[in-house]
Amino acid sequence: MVMKIEKEMEVEGSHIKSIQRSEDSVKVLDYDYKKCNGCGICVALCPTKALALGPVIEIATGLDAPPVLIDLDKCVFCGMCAAFCPVDAYKMTANDRDYRDMEEYPHLVSKAEPNERCLPCALCEPVCPTEAITVVFYPTRDVFGPLREEERGEGKGKIEVDPEKCNLCGKCAKFCEAFLLTEREPTPIDLVPFEQLLVDEELCDHCGLCVGICPEEAIKVEGKPLELEEEFEFSGEIEVDQDKCIGCGRCLLVCPYDAMEITKPFEGEIRLVERQLPLCDPMGCHACFNVCPADCWYVGEDGRIKVEEDQCIFCGACANSCHCFAVEVERTGVAHTKVMETPWAEEWKEAISAIVSKSRKRPDISRIVLPPQIERVPIPDIEAPERDPDLLSRINEALAGVEAVIKKPKVRFVWERDEIGEAREKIGDRIKKEAAKAAAEAEGGEER
Repeated sequence: MVMKIEKEMEVEGSHIKSIQRSEDSVKVLDYDYKKCNGCGICVALCPTKALALGPVIEIATGLDAPPVLIDLDKCVFCGMCAAFCPVDAYKMTANDRDYRDMEEYPHLVSKAEPNERCLPCALCEPVCPTEAITVVFYPTRDVFGPLREEERGEGKGKIEVDPEKCNLCGKCAKFCEAFLLTEREPTPIDLVPFEQLLVDEELCDHCGLCVGICPEEAIKVEGKPLELEEEFEFSGEIEVDQDKCIGCGRCLLVCPYDAMEITKPFEGEIRLVERQLPLCDPMGCHACFNVCPADCWYVGEDGRIKVEEDQCIFCGACANSCHCFAVEVERTGVAHTKVMETPWAEEWKEAISAIVSKSRKRPDISRIVLPPQIERVPIPDIEAPERDPDLLSRINEALAGVEAVIKKPKVRFVWERDEIGEAREKIGDRIKKEAAKAAAEAEGGEER
């Protein structure tokens, strides 16, 4: 008995859901096209060519449309697109179970994990392009009571921050409201999200608690210290949402303590094509800026576009979106979970290989049968017979009289009129006689 399978597609906001129902399962491929940046990795690895890139260049510059188009009739709900999407634009479930939670299906690995050197501090959270990092600090200054009114103000004490030592980690500002970090927009070449550290001396009560929490010993306080019954440790918790993390490594690059362990989804190389750069208008286009999940593009002092390769995840969306073909991306490796020994293991290996090679081996399902190739023996060239120059000269001389008759206008006129058949026959007979006479003379000449 043939299993009945039904397919349908639903649209909810930016989510395009492809659904396959059978007697024993419901599979859902949830594609959020607002998350998709048009990298095309899913298109390259799809085993049935069910996915195709849309107008990525136009989408990168403002068109609201799905970067990837799904052919529901061709989709076999294998889940490869969801398993290897670097920006988490797909989610594939079977009976409400996520494919990425099933060991039998490999998936892309991109993550950032804090190590034992993490304080934590306030630098990594604001530079994460996907908002995957959350840091919570405890305890704060208000746990020890409000700032003392009688110890605040000029003449009550003194506080200094050594700018040469301070690395703007922000721990003091997270602890006490008397500190203020002025924020700035981080750039790929300067990731620190703060401009400077300020102290509100009218607010500071010179309790001295901040001195102990500064990892660089950059703070000095003179005044009446706040007496505590026991020592305290100002710490915190850092949490990384691995579903959001793309493995760009910006958190590691901004961290002064190398406190992050990064697994990038891809290894590779990104290049700018110098001969095409004169066509690039980075201020007017910004397509590569718009599609880059790692925010690693910027405009240099020379007014030309630049990219920080250390922050790139080599997804290739920028290359697809560039209208002047000024960007090239090559992938040399893929970080993924183990491919288990299953009946479909080879298909997954082919998919992973396609991410690097951008060429997918696909089975021929066209059912077209071609006849075997027939070996064709080449036909030899025709050899021209040998010619006797003397005999050829005699024949041409004999035919000269016939040619003279044919060239006469009256003869041509009579011959070409269809209604005067007899005249044509007479002329034809005459031509034959002349030709026979010439041939006979030629033969007589040979006998002589």
